[in-house]
Amino acid sequence: MGLELAEEQARNRFQSELEFVQCLANPNYLNFLAQRGFLREKPFVNYLKYLLYWKEPEYAKFLKYPHCLHMLELLQYEHFRKELVNAQCAKFIDEQQLLHWQHYSRKRTRLQQALAEQQQPQQQPPPHGNATAK
Repeated sequence: MGLELAEEQARNRFQSELEFVQCLANPNYLNFLAQRGFLREKPFVNYLKYLLYWKEPEYAKFLKYPHCLHMLELLQYEHFRKELVNAQCAKFIDEQQLLHWQHYSRKRTRLQQALAEQQQPQQQPPPHGNATAK
């Protein structure tokens, strides 16, 4: 019974930390945390440092929003945490993320189209001359 409880607690902790780390990809959420003083609290800053283990491949593979890892890395810097209090900072980050995702999706679509064209069998040109003569 004790082992089952420990496993359930580990699963719950994993799920909670996974969800929280992914929330860090949202600049508006980071602005919310900064405005309420969380990013100035030493225990919270230590927790952000602890969460860096999500950068390891065996954990990162579970992330749906890998951009959160970049934000987690930036949150290690006091200057960045202080700037997040400013709503304009969060807005700028939000806009930059959108531009990045738009560029990435366009580039990905072009690459997929090029790959599909390469995989299609080459069409043979129509025969020349009197191939249809009777």
